[in-house]
This record gives sequence, C-alpha cells and structure tokens, in this order.
Amino acid sequence: MDDTQPAPGTLRLERAGAIAYLIADNLPRMNALNSAMWKALPDLVAQAERDQDVRVIVLRGAGERAFSAGADISEFETARSGDAAARYDALNDGAFLALSHCGKPTISMIHGFCLGGGLALTLCTDIRLADEQSQFAIPAAKLGIGYNARWVRPLLAAVPPSRAKEMLFTGRRFKAPQALQMGLINEIVPAAELADRTRALAEEIAANAPLTIRAAKLTIDELTRNPENPDRGALDAAVQDCFDSEDYAEGRRAFLEKRKPQFQGR
Repeated sequence: MDDTQPAPGTLRLERAGAIAYLIADNLPRMNALNSAMWKALPDLVAQAERDQDVRVIVLRGAGERAFSAGADISEFETARSGDAAARYDALNDGAFLALSHCGKPTISMIHGFCLGGGLALTLCTDIRLADEQSQFAIPAAKLGIGYNARWVRPLLAAVPPSRAKEMLFTGRRFKAPQALQMGLINEIVPAAELADRTRALAEEIAANAPLTIRAAKLTIDELTRNPENPDRGALDAAVQDCFDSEDYAEGRRAFLEKRKPQFQGR
C-alpha cells in the first residue's frame, strides 16, 4: 500500500492485492467531505471498477477517530446556499449513485463518528462494519437542510420507516449497539481489530467467483429498488453469464479435484 501522505481534504484510492481502499482524508475536520472530495469520488470508483485485479472496494476514513463527520459545513455559506445549493446537491448525488451502482462489492469500515453525508455514503455500500465507539446520525434537522428523497431510499433499504423518521426528525446520535439493532450496520468489531476484520471479509469475498457476486448484487439491488417491476431480463442474463463462464467450469473442476478454485472473473 502506498505510504505517501497527501494534503488534508482529499479522497484517494489505494490498492492492496484484490482490495481497493477508498480513503477520505481530512483529519483536521474529522474527515469531513468537501466539494473536491465529493467531485472526485465517482472517478475513483470508476477507476476501481475498471481495474480487473480489484475484487472488492473498501470505503474508510483516515485515522481512527472518524469515518466522516459528514459534509464540510465550512463550505455551506457559499456552496450550499442560494443557486449554488443545487450544484452542491448534484455533487452529492453523483457520489451516492457511483457507490450504489458500483458493480463490485463494497464494504464500509467505520471508525468513530459517521455522520450526515458520511453515513449516507456508507448506506450506499453493501456491507458495513463498525467499531464499538462508532456513532451515527443524520443532523439535517439541526441545520435546516432539506434531505433529498433520493438519499432517503438507501436509508429505507437499511432501516424501517419508523427508524428513518426517528433519525431524520431528531438528528440524534445513535451508538453502535443501537445502529446494529436498527440495521444500519452488519457487525460491531473492537477498534483494534476492525482493519483486520474488514480485510479478512474483503479477502473472503474476493476469493469467490466475481460473476456470481455481481449477479447476486445486481439481483438484490434491483429487487430492492424496483420491487414491483424489476428488470428480470437483465437479472436472468447476469445469471446465465455465470453458467456460461470459465469460472463455472473452474468451480466444477476444483470441486471434483478437491482443491480451492482460482476464479478469473470471466
């Protein structure tokens, strides 16, 4: 992994084997996301998607104090008021869409504070692991911000409507055990073990057949987003791609030969 330390207020991509780490680095502001970071995210996700050696994308914050304190409030006076507000929302939406429509599996590794736009980003990932000190909130009501309906959908995919209302109505912070019970996160991990646990999970996923995982992710996301009218043709085609693949032949051979399969994603 590259040890070069960039200037604060940046988003960067680091490769470690089959895992790409997308890192929000703004330590002085608890990894708050500024406009440049929101703008950079879609291109970095696309870069990881194009890299055939990347099997899993992990989203995390620099350091261990915070995943992200949310959008950088210091920009709000100029970037999120008047006519500029729509442009800022478009940056947010582009980042959320890039993550939620990424074809590769995504994991959020959550240390400490996970607030506002930071929480919204994690809700666009497939799996969320958090340390025992983590806290979660959407404080829009405390700032007078209108919360875009497109960003509520991922929240509703994770928690029941009554919980979503409680979060948005109160702006309250929820600790890790509450977040687990609500469905915001998949697992609580001791802080000292979070990086290792996240890496182990990513490697477990990366060892499996990429086309199978892609088909499963596409199916779950499509059935969640469009339960009344899913694109069954696309879902059937994704499944057929698995049966037509070299990986399926490799999986059968490995099973018969009692060895671990070596999947290539084709």
